[in-house]
Amino acid sequence: MTDYKQLQEHLKTKQNTWLISGVAGFIGSNLLEKLLTLGQKVVGLDNFDTGYQHNIDQAIENAARINGEDLSRNFCFRNGDIRNLEDCKKSMIWNDSLSEAPVDFVLHQAALGSVPRSIEDPISTNRANIDGFLNMLVASKDANVKRFVYAASSSTYGDIPDLPKVEDSIGAPLSPYAVTKVVNELYAGVFAKTYGFRTTGLRYFNIFGRRQDPNGAYAAVIPKWVSAILRKEEVFINGDGETSRDFCYVDNAVQMNLLAAFGGDETTDQVYNVALNDRTSLNELYHMIEDRLFHRIGSPERKQPTYKNFRPGDVRHSQADISKAQKLLGYKPEYTISEGLDEAIEWYIEFLS
Repeated sequence: MTDYKQLQEHLKTKQNTWLISGVAGFIGSNLLEKLLTLGQKVVGLDNFDTGYQHNIDQAIENAARINGEDLSRNFCFRNGDIRNLEDCKKSMIWNDSLSEAPVDFVLHQAALGSVPRSIEDPISTNRANIDGFLNMLVASKDANVKRFVYAASSSTYGDIPDLPKVEDSIGAPLSPYAVTKVVNELYAGVFAKTYGFRTTGLRYFNIFGRRQDPNGAYAAVIPKWVSAILRKEEVFINGDGETSRDFCYVDNAVQMNLLAAFGGDETTDQVYNVALNDRTSLNELYHMIEDRLFHRIGSPERKQPTYKNFRPGDVRHSQADISKAQKLLGYKPEYTISEGLDEAIEWYIEFLS
């Protein structure tokens, strides 16, 4: 078990080389910001299918502001696609005009997310999430990286009704997206048994925070609602609003990625929930967001959301048991949903207004 504060202090004194796939995305760019802040070298891989250059730019700027110096020299970007094995292999080396270094740790975040997207286009989801995942596994194994940490998903729990969700108990998948995430875990397990390759899966629940995209048909609920309220647009809730989720601020997910990368041998070849062990209904979430925006800027008119039909592929309730992550990795969530919303709302107001 690793103490997160001690780990951060250790990283400040020892430079490692990391690869973040999906670096231009929401979670990937937050990992980039943290690692640069800690003085690490980072290779970033992305094809900008769902990520943005401005996410990378903001991550580098924030790291520079925190450290008081330009840290872009420690970042090496690869414009490539995880569906292309050669792109994955080329990303296993950090280099510039003066030096190069092999990647020590891989944080694999690249994927096509969204249950509705996968229902509408299962083939694209499969290619990115299964073919791309396998390519990253092969490239990482062949490059002898020390640890492969990957973004798993709470969708893996499928139709099992038990709460809270415990890692060893899963049900039948409810969407093509969920199927891809189950297959990821199966492949990781096979690579551990067959090749002795060390992997760790992080089952993200509902991660939210700065740089989460509010636009598009598959936008996550929190940035989508914040954006709609700020623009005085209608807010839609699927179902009766009593569907509940375990919402988790992005800095908690960043913590888990770093802890997983440095966990002892006994912590590898396993999966861990990344959440709070808490549940918030969509109705409660809407009012939490509306209250913060009203008191922060005072201008949005208070009004009730519009309720729509339940969405296919969605589970009714979701809540994570995080005791395994706490016991084996030393995970201590730094932000509750309320504290995370306080932080996120400030970013949303600045960049979405």
